Amino acid sequence: MTKREKYVAIMNGELAHEDLVAFCEAEIAALDKKAEKSKERAAAKRAETDELRDVVLDLLTDEFQTRDQIAAQVLGEDGEPLSPNKVGSRLTALVSMNLAEKEKITVEDAEGKKSQKMGYRALR
Repeated sequence: MTKREKYVAIMNGELAHEDLVAFCEAEIAALDKKAEKSKERAAAKRAETDELRDVVLDLLTDEFQTRDQIAAQVLGEDGEPLSPNKVGSRLTALVSMNLAEKEKITVEDAEGKKSQKMGYRALR
């Protein structure tokens, strides 16, 4: 009997109590298994995030740097620099943990134009 057929039988009251209990137990077990896998994936993702956060923290100095400057120093698995967004989220976490501070700084681009950007440095 397929799940669909079992659901129809449940709606119509045609399923014996023992069969209904067995079906519900199997569905609950499947939900528990799915929840456990989800927890494992979340833990792996958190561990990866923590790893990158530690790398970013190690790159912070006593001098203010923009997230673009920091991102250029962090290489991903493919050997390419990480995106400033990924680095930015780690910097935000470090600031909230009081391991880094941020402040608006003036930076000069390649053409000599000055602009205001957020700079980050380590609190040590």
